[in-house]
Amino acid sequence: MISTELKSQFAKARMLGQSGDRVSLSASEIAWLLYLSANDLGLSLCNAAFKTPKKQIPSFFDIQIPPVLPKEWEILTTDELLTELDQLIGKEPDVRLYFGNLCEIFKRRTKYQRILSTQPKPTMDQVGPRSLLEYGIVPTNLLGTWLMWRKWVFDVDNRSGQETGYLFEPVLASCMGGVTVGSRNSPVKRINESGQQTADGRQIDCLDVDAKIAYEFKLRVTIAASGQGRFAEELSFPVECKAAGLTPVLIVLDPTPSTRLAELQRAFEANDGGVHVDDAWKVIEGKAGRCMSTFIEKYLRPVLLQMAAFDDKLPDTLTLAWGNDDITFKTAKESFTIKRKRDGDQ
Repeated sequence: MISTELKSQFAKARMLGQSGDRVSLSASEIAWLLYLSANDLGLSLCNAAFKTPKKQIPSFFDIQIPPVLPKEWEILTTDELLTELDQLIGKEPDVRLYFGNLCEIFKRRTKYQRILSTQPKPTMDQVGPRSLLEYGIVPTNLLGTWLMWRKWVFDVDNRSGQETGYLFEPVLASCMGGVTVGSRNSPVKRINESGQQTADGRQIDCLDVDAKIAYEFKLRVTIAASGQGRFAEELSFPVECKAAGLTPVLIVLDPTPSTRLAELQRAFEANDGGVHVDDAWKVIEGKAGRCMSTFIEKYLRPVLLQMAAFDDKLPDTLTLAWGNDDITFKTAKESFTIKRKRDGDQ
């Protein structure tokens, strides 16, 4: 008998957003994510539909969206998928969280591909007045192109930042057995210039309620990573955590040293906090446990470490091309094309 709680969690894992913004995972996509969860953890699936040769199953990051999946998965019912998930949880309870986080990442990736396909081309009503700053300095035709491209890239990057905010920290926090807390409900309050706590809260990347620890995640701390005002905010966080009765702990996922990192480390240590740089991933996986450590090693750590390496590089020369039905990004050796949807397209 499938519990009402599991049915509710399954429905939540399957859906993201509402109305026209909704992402709903198909039966075959749910089957694929169940297959990956089971395969990652060395668990077996019962339904005969899952006896597909492994070479026909795409890996999570080596796919197109939507992925091309076995036809026999398309007809799996909700009850059959729920039964498989329930049986997996019986073998490994943390599969519930593993599968849920995998669904969350895939839904956000699917939604972002939709954003790339539909984000409109900027209009001169939006960006035309900005030409007053550069007209006569930049050739006119180039200026019009420059204004439109940078506005479109800015809009897409804003949407990317929003989606990542809903995804990265909550997923990593859940792996560690904690929760992300927004500023509105945060127990950590800002301290004003007089040294008094205010009513304004501070976001917490990961709050371990039982241990009274507030974790701050950083991919990497570089000299150029923060402006002076922003960095002052980062330095004040451990002070405000201590005032709230919480232990501040800094976790930096890439250990590359910098003067800013050393300064931030001193601020945490001065407020009875902890800092994990060289042992960051060990600490995270120690909190996560065996099952969720596998998730971190397969879906989080490799991606973040590869991207962190680009801090030390200049970007490649990039060509942008806007066609009638697509946008293409191209460097000397690689290219990527976004298929665009026109108004009224589904």
